[in-house]
Order: sequence, then C-alpha cells, then structure tokens
Amino acid sequence: MNIIETDKAYVAGTYRRFPVALVMGSGARAWDDAGREYTDLGSGIAVNIFGYGDEEWKRAVTAQLDALPHSSNLYHTEPCARLAQLLCERTGLKKVFFANSGAEANECAVKVARKYAYDKYGGESHSTVITLKNSFHGRTVTMLSATGQDHFHKYFGPFTPGFVYAEANDLADVRRLSEENGCCAVMVEMIQGEGGVMPLTYGFVKGIQQLCAEKDMLFIVDEVQTGNGRTGRLYSYMNFERTPDVVTTAKGLGGGLPIGACLIGEKAEHTLSYGDHGSTFGGNPAACAGAISILERIDDALLEGVREKSAFIINKLNGARGLKSISGMGLMLGLETERSAADIANACLSRGVLVLTAKTKIRLLPPLTITFEELDAAIDILKEEIEAV
Repeated sequence: MNIIETDKAYVAGTYRRFPVALVMGSGARAWDDAGREYTDLGSGIAVNIFGYGDEEWKRAVTAQLDALPHSSNLYHTEPCARLAQLLCERTGLKKVFFANSGAEANECAVKVARKYAYDKYGGESHSTVITLKNSFHGRTVTMLSATGQDHFHKYFGPFTPGFVYAEANDLADVRRLSEENGCCAVMVEMIQGEGGVMPLTYGFVKGIQQLCAEKDMLFIVDEVQTGNGRTGRLYSYMNFERTPDVVTTAKGLGGGLPIGACLIGEKAEHTLSYGDHGSTFGGNPAACAGAISILERIDDALLEGVREKSAFIINKLNGARGLKSISGMGLMLGLETERSAADIANACLSRGVLVLTAKTKIRLLPPLTITFEELDAAIDILKEEIEAV
C-alpha cells in the first residue's frame, strides 16, 4: 500500500485529508511522494511560522536532543526556565505553565480562573466562564464545552458545565451574562479563527477588560492561532492595546514540535500552587529549546514584514471578481468568495498551492518568512481560482 492507502487502512478517520502525501519541505515549499512541489499558504495551520526545515530551529532542537531530550517536572531544566523568562519579558505577564497543545493551555486557563474565584470567594459560586458564540477553544470535552458553536456540542456528552456564550462584539450581552451567572472569567479569541477569521472590535475588547476589572473576573485571551507574530504583533491582543490577565498560546510557538503555554498575569500569578496542575511532557526541553529559537527571532523587523505582506496580499486580491470580502489581520486572512471555498482549495491544490478553509471562507496562514516572490505567484493562482465563478 502507498502512504494514502495505509493511512486510510490504519489511522482513525477523524480528518478530511486532501489527496496528497507530503514527504519533504523547505521554507514555504513542500513536496509530495510523487515529487510535486507546492507553495504552502497554511503552514501546518499556523505552526510552521518560519517554514519547513528552519535551520536555526533544527540546530536548537538537535543540540537539546543530544544534551537532554526529556526530564520530568520533578527537576529544573534550562530550556523550560529560559522560555518562561522570555515569554514573561516579552508580555509583562508573570508566570507560565507549559502544556502540549492549545487545548491544554486553555484548560489551564480555566483552572486558573476557577481557582482564583474559589480562593477569593469560597466554594463554586463564581465558576462560570463566558466565551463567545462562534468561538473555538479546543477538542477536549471541557474545551468543546467552552467552544461557542452548537455543532461541537454533539455525541460526547455530558459536557462540562460552567460555560455560557455571548454574542461577539456585543458588550451588553457579556454584561447580561455576567450578571445572571456567578462568573470567574471572560475568554475570547481576538480573531475567531475556526469560526471564519472574524476579528473582534477595539471597543468591544476594551469594554470586556473594563467589565472584568469591575466584576473581578479574569480576562483570558486565547492566542493559540493568533499568537507568535501571526497578526503583525507578537500577540494579537497587542493590536488592541490591552493586557489580559491570562494568555494562552501554542501552534507557532513550537515551530513544529508540540507545545502549549498558559501565561498568567499579576492578578492571578500565585493562584496555582503545588499539586494544582501538572503535565508529563509540559516544558519538554527539546520543545522548549525550539520555542526559544522561534521566540528570539520574532523581532520588530519580522513583525513589520508580516504587516507588509498582509497589505501585499490584500492589495493583490482587492477588486477580484467573485471576492465578497477580506477579514482578519496580518498573515491570518479570511476570504469570503462566491465560489465555494472547498472548490477553490481543491483547484489551488491541483495547481501547486495549499490553502485552508474556515467555514465558508478561504483561510490564509502562510509562514511569516514567505517571500514576496512566493506570495506573488501563489496569490496570482488563488485569484484566478476565485475569479473562476
């Protein structure tokens, strides 16, 4: 059997994979098992932010594999401590808990919020978390519960209680829910990625932070997809000039290895203590060494390049026949098209360009280091397929 046949025979059928088996990558390019080349505008769903096979990242990971690939959290390791220091220095937050994924980082954030309220108010009277309709926070049972989309609330019940859902960009609705429930936090994505690349408004975000301060709730921002330079700032909340109480991140932080992080601000920095949480692989030295390599290189020049590439894509696509709208920020863009997103994605695939979808939209999440020349050629193909109405 070939790769695709073996996959279908033995891997659980939870993914609707494109009919391509990738075997090699370099930068923004990937090759399949037949030797065909593709320009990847999805970067492993915002993971490979420096592209495939980044040399500095490989050297950092390989050196750590040679030195100490894993140690339990019963012991200190330099990469774990150094990465936590970098994250706190770059954000102004105070403590970091390392996990293995975005969903786990979000689970930690919920635990922080609930224990913060438990310690302060006693019992579980303030345990509800407000999230937004159309949100997505992960696929564990609790994070499915946190996700504000009805079609995720099937098959796997009973779901974890303690979540209510507000309309995005409707501060009055958030306030209503906070007054009807004993709430400990509001958790949002600044751009709802899986929900269709839909940004929140500046005023709404400002209002949430003020409401959280007023009612002593934690303001949690899920930066799993939007973080690590993706929107043209280190974290997307920085575009809104806000500082959350808790920030979660994953995906691009690891550069290709699994890692998640829950960053905790001053208000709740001492909430978690011995035995309150843990992870066997969280803070893995090899994953942290790779993440240090990634984070140290997300500098002002790179972020300015992200903003310039975003403008380049938008300018090339503006006015395209069959393009209804462009949403998003930086190199996280959603394209609403007259032609179905699935048809466009498959057509682009056949022409050597990999794009993603999110609900009814084409979703673009290219490597932050993709060249203008690569973007120019790939967006030309995408534009032609959008216009093939």
